[in-house]
Amino acid sequence: MTTLTLYETMSTLSADMAIAARENDWDRVTELEGKITRLRNDLLTLDPLERPAAPLSDAERRRKAELIKKILADDREVRRHTEPWLDGVRTLLGGASRGRAMRAAYSAVAD
Repeated sequence: MTTLTLYETMSTLSADMAIAARENDWDRVTELEGKITRLRNDLLTLDPLERPAAPLSDAERRRKAELIKKILADDREVRRHTEPWLDGVRTLLGGASRGRAMRAAYSAVAD
């Protein structure tokens, strides 16, 4: 698989991930995130000595830049939907933690 093909696939998956985030389909977001992570790792582990890549043409360089910009835009869209949800989870967990601490403190006083 070529580097450009990996970016094309990542771009398709990131668009699907943005759709899943808009639909609050967190299982699908997680599944797609795993796939994108594996592709990113593939990009990072390509050994240029093992698989020397031909230099990209000007059109391929432009396409690669477009794909990266699109992936980053999709990532911003996903975060726009996930961050409020994560803030709610943090608040919920923080409240539960404070509740446990208060119960522990009051039970120590009652003993």
